[in-house]
Amino acid sequence: MTWERLAALGDALVRVGIALGCLFVLWLLLGAYLSRRRPVAYWYGYGFWFLLWRMRRTWSRLTLNADLTASERPNTGVFGSLVVKGRPLRPAVPLLIKIRPRRFGATAVVALQPGQVPQPFIDAADAMAHTWGVHAVRAAASRRGRVDLTILRADPLGDSSMRDLRSTSPGAAVPVAVPEDLCAEIGNREDGQSWVLDLIALPHWLITGATQSGKSTLINAAVAQWAARPIALVGIDCKGGMELASLAPRLSALAYDRAQAADLLGHLVTEAERRMALCREHRARNIWQLPEHLRPAPVIVIVDELAELYLIASREQKDAALRATTNLLRLGQLGAALGIHLILAGQRVGTDLGPGISALRAQLGGRICLKVHDPETAKMTLGDLHPDAVDAAQLIGPADKGVAITTADHFGWVRARSVKFTDDDLDQAVHATRHLTPRIPGLTPPADPPVA
Repeated sequence: MTWERLAALGDALVRVGIALGCLFVLWLLLGAYLSRRRPVAYWYGYGFWFLLWRMRRTWSRLTLNADLTASERPNTGVFGSLVVKGRPLRPAVPLLIKIRPRRFGATAVVALQPGQVPQPFIDAADAMAHTWGVHAVRAAASRRGRVDLTILRADPLGDSSMRDLRSTSPGAAVPVAVPEDLCAEIGNREDGQSWVLDLIALPHWLITGATQSGKSTLINAAVAQWAARPIALVGIDCKGGMELASLAPRLSALAYDRAQAADLLGHLVTEAERRMALCREHRARNIWQLPEHLRPAPVIVIVDELAELYLIASREQKDAALRATTNLLRLGQLGAALGIHLILAGQRVGTDLGPGISALRAQLGGRICLKVHDPETAKMTLGDLHPDAVDAAQLIGPADKGVAITTADHFGWVRARSVKFTDDDLDQAVHATRHLTPRIPGLTPPADPPVA
């Protein structure tokens, strides 16, 4: 090879090196831009692959140092008259498989070696998080011989990029509701999963939170999704309609005071009895087993400031309060199978509201406790189901708007945070779906609230 060819080859290599260097700089600049402006895109394009490299590179050492390995041979042997126990020279490392990117981070599966159990991996979750440089790792045994890992790239309760509220715009007109329509995604849980109000799994909910805790924002986010589906929404707002009046175009009925609430709940009890007779006639255990052409629309009753139904200021109000609370309790007992669901919200709930509140609480399997000002409300909301969650609820600070302790499937309870949902978003969703408002026998759509 002549000097001329060597020089030409050198020039070509320099040009290739410069081009690769420019591409590398552009790649770094793109990553810096995405990390600030498009964190989800950065995660899928950059962050996940760095995490994958760290996980693969450190897995063997991590399992060795955390005693997560197994032995292919017994660890004991006989030396003369002594039984000696040692460490295997070639331990069997459990397999790390199915590493997949997710919006909140990643998921992976550990395939256990014979003789291993999940508990050591659950205990080593913090070691994994420190080794891989992530916010947290959750380990759970969902099936035999496998441990599922949930890797959180950031705090799900603080990183807004990890929240993905489903669209609230109405789709094609659907004449009949299906069970999935009763699920509303309202935020993120601390384990990275979506926070969902599932009225099929838990038909009735109690939501407590002080002023500015995020209670109304949470409810509005759920209502905006239910509004886009063939569901009847009914409101009870004994503060003159100040809180729920903005939902009026999409409500099938709205009560502004205790007397109206008593009448409205009475009509709903009558509707429940009508549905009960319909199910009995067609040998159905719930409305979802009825033929589609006979299936009534689900009804979600939203009560703002539950205490206003129970507190009695005069003798004249006693009868209305008794009728309202009695009918509310009947709906809690009968409504789940009949497609009538309760969302009861309040700033304070305590035993001072009367003995009926404890009976009603027993029907409310779903619980959400945001920031509250008194321990009694936290205990009333969570104490009967999860006593250990009461202390966690009282640790929620004034700055933690939208953060709550909530009941959660097999976890028992979990911390969660709702999405940011503005009044403009709610108005847009309500007016876009007002034509979907079902008519329920005996209920009159709301008129404008009375002017004082």
